[in-house]
Amino acid sequence: MVKKQKEIKEEPLEKKLWKAADKLRKNMDAAEYKHVVLGLIFLKYISDSFEELHNKLVEGKGDYEGANPEDKNEYSAENIFYVPPSSRWSWLQGRAKLPTIGKDVDDAMDAIEKDNPKSLKGVLPKVYAQEKLDKASLGGLIDLFGTATLGTKEARSKDILGRVFEYFLGEFALAEGKKGGQFYTPASVVKLLVEMLEPYEGRVFDPCCGSGGMFVQSEKFVEAHKDRYKKPGKKGLELDPKDRISIFGQESNQTTWRLCKMNLAIRGIDSSNVRWNNEGSFLNDAHKDLKADYIIANPPFNDSDWSGELLRDDARWSVLGQKLTPPAGSANYAWIQHFIYHLAPTGMAGFVLSKGALTSNTSGEGDIRKALVENDLVDCIVNLPGKLFLNTQIPACLWFLRRNKTKRKGEILFIDARNHGYLVNRKNLAFTDEDITNLAAIYHNWRTGENDYNEIAGLCKSSTLEEVKALNFALTPGRYVGLPDEEDEFVFADRFESLKSELEKQIAEESDLNMRIAENLAKIRL
Repeated sequence: MVKKQKEIKEEPLEKKLWKAADKLRKNMDAAEYKHVVLGLIFLKYISDSFEELHNKLVEGKGDYEGANPEDKNEYSAENIFYVPPSSRWSWLQGRAKLPTIGKDVDDAMDAIEKDNPKSLKGVLPKVYAQEKLDKASLGGLIDLFGTATLGTKEARSKDILGRVFEYFLGEFALAEGKKGGQFYTPASVVKLLVEMLEPYEGRVFDPCCGSGGMFVQSEKFVEAHKDRYKKPGKKGLELDPKDRISIFGQESNQTTWRLCKMNLAIRGIDSSNVRWNNEGSFLNDAHKDLKADYIIANPPFNDSDWSGELLRDDARWSVLGQKLTPPAGSANYAWIQHFIYHLAPTGMAGFVLSKGALTSNTSGEGDIRKALVENDLVDCIVNLPGKLFLNTQIPACLWFLRRNKTKRKGEILFIDARNHGYLVNRKNLAFTDEDITNLAAIYHNWRTGENDYNEIAGLCKSSTLEEVKALNFALTPGRYVGLPDEEDEFVFADRFESLKSELEKQIAEESDLNMRIAENLAKIRL
């Protein structure tokens, strides 16, 4: 009997490139190497796009007859970055083995910024001439990426570069561990947030935007649902899906902001309203007057260094009809009130938060949560499984807030997704596409009434505000859907205070014991 040969699946391009690039890293730290590699990928992409159009202009046929191949306007008219001669990939690859290649790449980046100041000024990395970057490895990277076609029209239609960039961001986040989570939110979490929020059109805001994953997924969502914009009896779209949403963002880490700008530029997403300042959204709100239709965010969990003491009288703490100042020791509820402050009258917000915020009563947090419930702003809470995030083991949840509810007034949907997801590796979990589709469908069916919503024991439950009030305004889904919620009882601030008290007690007891020992020793000597 002849055995069937096993099908050998070809490894995706992004994985091949990652493995080869990682081998060339040698002893360089992943946090630094990230900028070296992602900068080169970006350069290869814009060079591919440029050279494809450049060749058409040189040929001069049809629409391109009589065009000047070095006229920058020819490129901007087709949303292509102009790449000067000394920055083109073909020129750099010819110099890949020279000892000056590091300076050549830095100069290339500088020249591209000067020719495209509107979207790239101060964005591209100039780290290639540094001594610790092995020039043979740099040349190897240039040769490696030279084998991949990333920016041609065909490659763009398949989103090859988007896949490569997103995959590399995720792998670098894994390599960096805890620090990696500061610029990257796992793709399946972002996708779930966006699929539940459905940002079809309007202003999308992320005040702690990292490398821009929320914006990218929002654009993907709009593109995937472009049929929604077709007018009956008319061909094509009323408006290009990309023009249906406008994005606004802020980031306090400049190197992360640069990653975000590159991530958006390679997808043709306008990032002119993505701002950077090192003070951050609380101290220096870059979009003070913005009222967003959608807010999507993953703020730092339990951040104690958010300058709360300097903002005791801020106007944002009165968005719930009374002054409710968040504690200086944790930014969780400061972020919630910041989001509400920036929501349009019919706006919606979806964001990640530490699970402890669902029950914490520390320093007035319980009063703020009570006001959120009584103002009927809380729409849905999703309990997340552990191991989803790269930078923390703190349990997390998703909040969905909605202004001006037209349906489901006086109700909150609780979803417990702790039994969903699969292990990517020993340390990390991710949602499957089926998980995301099913969880999003539960919320949409409940919220819109377009399809039947069915309550499922252990998974989802629609509860009235009276039921929530009876449980002292705790918002842990396990209590409502009927799952054990021992894990939900974990409140970071409360646990910290408890451990602190225990430690102080132990120190006092040991100090007392040491004093008695010293006294006894003194008596013996006498």
